[in-house]
Amino acid sequence: MDLATILAFAAAFFVFAASPGPDNMTIVARTISGGVASGVAYGAGTVVGILVFLILAAFGLSIIAAKMAIVMTALRYGGAAYLIWMGIRLWTAVPVVPDLQPISDRRGLLTIFATGIALNLGNPKMPLFYVALLPNVVGASLDVDHLGVLTMVILAVEVVVIGGHVILAGRARSLLRTPRIVRRVNRAAGGVMIGAGVAVVVTR
Repeated sequence: MDLATILAFAAAFFVFAASPGPDNMTIVARTISGGVASGVAYGAGTVVGILVFLILAAFGLSIIAAKMAIVMTALRYGGAAYLIWMGIRLWTAVPVVPDLQPISDRRGLLTIFATGIALNLGNPKMPLFYVALLPNVVGASLDVDHLGVLTMVILAVEVVVIGGHVILAGRARSLLRTPRIVRRVNRAAGGVMIGAGVAVVVTR
């Protein structure tokens, strides 16, 4: 795989990853409401979901994955319901200044991580993205070496995209110094998460 091919894939994937959508909105909302660890946990889950589809594509199974309508629909609706539920909890939460909030426990972070995986595995656009992109960028064959290179590219791009969203949201969170501001931001973040959940359901 030559450098031009790698750069072409990186550019296409960056546009795909950085485009506004439910995942990026949720990363921002989770970081503002629950701290950096919460945003990173959700972002890491999305990356795992993306890599699962890359592996499926490497073994020629993306078309099969695209046809698993029942499983993908269940994952999408389950993840969307969780986002909406978390958004409602944020909207109704008692405002607490971030410095006084307890750090998210391991179980909570694992739940957020799993939600990121589920929503990406339930995303019908994900396998279609690979089916459309890989043959045109990589070619008909995708061997182990190609898989390793593309995995590294995806991880590098996602570090930039997710890291950027988390850093910006983290800075916004540092401005929360009064319960009144916290309440407003909680409701804004809750509204974003509810909107992201609804977007996941209605997007085809």
